[in-house]
Formats: sequence, C-alpha cells, structure tokens
Amino acid sequence: MTPPPMSELFRVFGRIGLLSFGGPAAQIALMHRELVETRTWIDEDAFLRALSLCMLLPGPEATPGPLILVTQFVAMLAGVEAGAGMALAAGAVALWATFMPCFLWIFVAAPYLEALSSRPRLAGALSAITAAVVGVILNLTLWFALHVVFREVNTPGVGLPALPIPDPQSLDPVALGLTAMAAILMLGLRVGLAPSLALMAAAGLVAGLLGT
Repeated sequence: MTPPPMSELFRVFGRIGLLSFGGPAAQIALMHRELVETRTWIDEDAFLRALSLCMLLPGPEATPGPLILVTQFVAMLAGVEAGAGMALAAGAVALWATFMPCFLWIFVAAPYLEALSSRPRLAGALSAITAAVVGVILNLTLWFALHVVFREVNTPGVGLPALPIPDPQSLDPVALGLTAMAAILMLGLRVGLAPSLALMAAAGLVAGLLGT
C-alpha cells in the first residue's frame, strides 16, 4: 500500500468532515468507502482492527469509540508504510481536516439554525438528510457484522449489485458466539456499555487463549 500525499489526505478527510451529516457513524462509513474501497490506502482487516481498538474507550457517540481516535488512527495506518514520522503527520492532518468543517458549520450556521428549521421546505430537507443518515448507519452496521462473523466477504463484479456476500465456509463460530453474547448482554439483559465491553473483552481473551 502506497502512503497517500498529504494534500490528498487533507482533501479526503476535509470532505468527510464537511459532508458527513449524522455524526461518527456517517463519518466512519465515508472513511471506509474513501480509504478502503476507492483509494485502497488500507485494507479491510486494518480498518476493522482500527475500529475495534478505538471502541475500547466508551463515549456518547453512535459508535462507542471517540471519533477523534478513529480518524486519526486510520490516517496513521494509511501513512505508516513511510515511517513513524509520516504516520504522525498523516494523523495530524486528518485530525485537523476532519474537525475544522465542524467548527465552521457551528460558527456560520448556529445563529440562523432556529429560523431555518422553522421553514417547511428546509425542515423537509433536514428530514430527508436524517433518513439518509439512518441508511448510512445501517450500512455500516451490516458491513461491520459481516466482516466480524465471516473471514471472507466478497463483492460481486461488474453487472451485479455491489452487495457484500459472505462465504459460508468462512464463518467464524467464535466470533458469532461472541456477537450473540454481546447482543444478549446489551439488548436482552440491558447491561450497560462499560460492563458489556469489559465482559466481552474478557470472553474474547479467554476464547483466544483456548484457541492457541
């Protein structure tokens, strides 16, 4: 994988920060499309591991890992092939480019937000954006689940819908069991996020030790 130019890195992450309405989940979905699918700066495994690592610190976002960690860490992975200095520079550029548009939106639009939201046409546009964000979050959820539970997920070629199709032979029963356990803890038993993460980390560690 070739490290990206700093100008291109700034442009990509700046666009992600500017256009990703919907918070961290929307930005992570755009990052995956731009960095993994379009530019192949990092591969699927690296992106998935970056998300997993950054989710170790709980937060109030749609994804538990703070967005600041996801963007910076993914950018550092994209630049690490050129050395530690390039990785640090890539992380700093991505951090600035991602969050600068957020502050611009706040300072420019905040004084007029209440007046704009009271207009029916603009309110309808905001509702459409909200619906699109829900679709983006659902797409990210499905992508994450498939790549955790299956070791190989294929995308059809030209002429077929670009839907991820998992290879049934690559099913990881341990990952499937841990996923079911997490769903039971959080959705069935209503265990909090921090205790669930601690229990799942312990369960994953035990499964890893038993598998070696």
